[in-house]
Amino acid sequence: MHDAVRRDVADIRLADRVFAPHYAAPMPRRIAIQASLLATSADDAAILAVLRPGDIFEVLDIAGGKAWGIAVAQKLVGYIDSAALEPAQ
Repeated sequence: MHDAVRRDVADIRLADRVFAPHYAAPMPRRIAIQASLLATSADDAAILAVLRPGDIFEVLDIAGGKAWGIAVAQKLVGYIDSAALEPAQ
């Protein structure tokens, strides 16, 4: 798994190993509609994986219509369209 770390924020579970100005607790969400996991927040970014309805995505940040976090089953960190998310049941 790639660690969820950016210059401005990191996954709180990494606080003992990584310094960041801010830490975020993961917010589990369910993928409601098929969504591409992107390497960056740009719409034309490389696609890392395709997330299917029902997959769990741990959100660490949401800005500009994109959610940044961890695709749990794929063990990948990236960005997805925040409209593809629904509360995890």
